[in-house]
Amino acid sequence: MSIILDHVNYIYSKGTANEIKALDDVCFEIKDADFLGLIGHTGSGKSTLVQHLNGLLRADSGHIYFDGEDIYDKDFEMKKLRGKVGLVFQYPEHQLFEESVFKDVCFGPKNMGLSNMETEVAAYEALKSVGFPEELYYVSPFDLSGGQKRRVAIAGVLAMKPRILVLDEPTAGLDPEGREEILGMVRDLHDMQQITIVLVSHSMEDVANNAKHILVMDKGRVFMEGTRSEVFSRVKELEEIGLAAPRVTYIMHMLKDKGFDVDITATTIPEARDSILKAVKL
Repeated sequence: MSIILDHVNYIYSKGTANEIKALDDVCFEIKDADFLGLIGHTGSGKSTLVQHLNGLLRADSGHIYFDGEDIYDKDFEMKKLRGKVGLVFQYPEHQLFEESVFKDVCFGPKNMGLSNMETEVAAYEALKSVGFPEELYYVSPFDLSGGQKRRVAIAGVLAMKPRILVLDEPTAGLDPEGREEILGMVRDLHDMQQITIVLVSHSMEDVANNAKHILVMDKGRVFMEGTRSEVFSRVKELEEIGLAAPRVTYIMHMLKDKGFDVDITATTIPEARDSILKAVKL
C-alpha cells in the first residue's frame, strides 16, 4: 500500500494576518514496505505533513492517493485510511487515557467494530509485538516510564492492524538504552511484519541507522530526497538549512582529507568500519 502526495498545499490561519504556508507544493511517494526517514528543522513542515497522511488535516489544494484512491474523493472512506495508516504522536500521554494499559490498547480495534473477543486478541497481540511485559497490562498507563508509555501508544495503533506506521519523534526524551529499545522494536516490525515505517526524527544517527530512504523538508517544501547515502553525502546543503549529517559522515570526510581512501558516503558505524579496514588493508 503506497501513499502519493501530488502538489499538496496547506495553510494555517488562512485568510488572516497570521497566515502561514506550512506545506508548499509537496510531491513524493511512500512505497510499500519502505522505511522512510523524515527530517527537517523545527517549523519545516514535518508534523503538518504526517498529519495529512491519515487525514487528520485536509490539504487546501492538491491530492493524496492511498493505494491508488484519492482520499479526497467524496466516496472515499476516511475510516479505512485511518485503520491502515497509524500515527503515533511525539508525546505518548496525548494518546493514553484509559484506566489500564490493556483497555487503552483495546480502544482502537473496538471502535473499528470488532467483537469483544477480536478486540482483546488484537490488543494482546499488539502488546506482545512491542515487547510489553504482561505483569503491567492492567496498571494505569500514567504510572509507566516514558519508554513504556511509547510502547503502549505504539501498541494501541498496531492493534488496528495498520500497514503504514508513522512515528513522530518516537525516542524524544529517552536515554540511550530506551532509544535503542524503541528503535529496535520498530526495526523488527518493519523487517518481520513488512510494515511501512515513516520515522520523523531530529536525530541524524537514528535516521541513518534505520531508514532506507530520506525526505528532507525545508520551509514547507521537499528540499531533497533519496537514499541515506545520497542525502547525507550533501553535507554542505544540509548545513545551509540548519541540519547536519551523522557524526560518522564527518569522520569519514576528515579521514578522506587526511589522505585515506575511505568511502565518504558511509553513514553508519558498520559501513565506516568496513571502509576503514579496507583502506588500511587489515
